[in-house]
Amino acid sequence: MERLNPATGEHVETVAEHDEEAVEERLATAADTYESWREVPMNERRQLLEEAANVLRENEQHYAELMTVEMGKPISQAKGEVRKCAWVCEHYAEKAPEYLQDEVIGGASNATTYVRHEPIGPVLAVMPWNFPFWQVFRFAAPSLAAGNVGLLKHASNVPKCALAIEEVFREAGFPEGAFQTLLVGGAEANEVIRDDRVRAVTLTGSEFAGKQVAKTAGEELKKTVLELGGSDPFVVLDDANVDAAVETAATARLQNSGQSCIAAKRFIVHDDVYDEFLDGFVEELDSWTVGDPMDEETEVGPQAREDLMQDLHDQVERSVDAGADCLLGGEPMDRDGYYYPPTVLADLDRDMAVACEETFGPVAAVFRVESEAEAVELANDSPYGLGASVWTDDLDRGEHVAHQIEAGATFVNEMTKSDPRLPFGGVGISGYGRELAADGIREFVNRKTVWVQAADDE
Repeated sequence: MERLNPATGEHVETVAEHDEEAVEERLATAADTYESWREVPMNERRQLLEEAANVLRENEQHYAELMTVEMGKPISQAKGEVRKCAWVCEHYAEKAPEYLQDEVIGGASNATTYVRHEPIGPVLAVMPWNFPFWQVFRFAAPSLAAGNVGLLKHASNVPKCALAIEEVFREAGFPEGAFQTLLVGGAEANEVIRDDRVRAVTLTGSEFAGKQVAKTAGEELKKTVLELGGSDPFVVLDDANVDAAVETAATARLQNSGQSCIAAKRFIVHDDVYDEFLDGFVEELDSWTVGDPMDEETEVGPQAREDLMQDLHDQVERSVDAGADCLLGGEPMDRDGYYYPPTVLADLDRDMAVACEETFGPVAAVFRVESEAEAVELANDSPYGLGASVWTDDLDRGEHVAHQIEAGATFVNEMTKSDPRLPFGGVGISGYGRELAADGIREFVNRKTVWVQAADDE
């Protein structure tokens, strides 16, 4: 696995993949560890999660720099990601007993009935590069709290992040085999899914990868949770606070240098405020600092890989060729590394590339609509359904519109975000299942019905 620094395009090092023997050893260790880990009392698991949070906080700079070198995340955002990982560990350390407590149902006389949440075994996580720590920890913390063990197949361009996450759990005191990294490619991961010792799979990634994992897991009758792409609408109604919408819209589009499944991508703006929003939006995006991701002042770093930057530019070119008006950016930057500037396209048709495809980079597509109904219809005119944002001064109206948008989450007067306290996931080709909150920890447990009948009196 070759590590390239996306800020320079230079080779950093080559990390050896695990061979078949090494993978077998890790699978065997996972299966053995699960048999003892599942019996560890909840309070001990909670303490270990709290210690994992401590390890993360104590090594924030180190882990942040790993992310920045491997995938180009601005260092200030990388530090924030490490802190969020600590938060999710602390959240499940606090809430796991509540989320997994027995649910007393009631039933026939002389019987006690309840639902018990039991672990299911080793779970494979196939994770992406864009949030190389957070995507993993939002799976790992609840899964380990529930008594499962984790296996990680991470993206091939962030191998040191993958190994570092294994290190976090080891340093926190988790038993050997509770969480392990498999440095393998897609074909090898497919075989891991088929292994009888692996009981379920969770994937965050592309629609294509999701279909491949779901197909293999389905053939083996194994449960999957899929969090896939998004083309999130950001709806600005005629009564919105435009200044607030503009400021948040910039963050919603440019977070993680635009490389986020829940980043706002389609900006749907009512005609009454369209010109004001568009002028402010272009000005705001143009003010963001693009530069060396190791610089604390940098707000937009490079794209993670050269091919991804070229794919993004191809979407922009196809849209402009079809008649879109490029108001800002629109060309790869003339510097070392894989830099693409904040870009704004307007005067769009719905069949243009930036309108109907997921744009995974700092490219914003701005649409003008004449009514609330048209805004909702356009927001739903997408096969994706991950997140959405609605802006209005009328909160009742905002909730009404939120209920009409087909998405896993809709935020009113706020950007779409993930939060350990709230379930996260999508509909349509954005995937299925939920992560985080109570839903996330219950995805990979056996919700076992228990009926205890009193013996008949003689």
